[in-house]
Amino acid sequence: MKPSSYSPHYDKLRTWMKQKREESGLSLRAVADIVGRHHSVVGKMEQDRRKIELMEFVAYCEAIGADPHEGLSIILSKC
Repeated sequence: MKPSSYSPHYDKLRTWMKQKREESGLSLRAVADIVGRHHSVVGKMEQDRRKIELMEFVAYCEAIGADPHEGLSIILSKC
């Protein structure tokens, strides 16, 4: 299988990311301030409009208090 940032695995990851951010009570702008990126970058990561870079993903998880291992397990699991 050819990897793609638009595969169903990433759809599930993006859904998980947004859910975890909302559970943390943080807005896109608040997360963006924490990770030092523009809020549009964070929004595009959640909305399937931007590739998710590994280190940005880890920083995002740290900002919202989520375990990056949990998110990675979503990508590794079968659809």
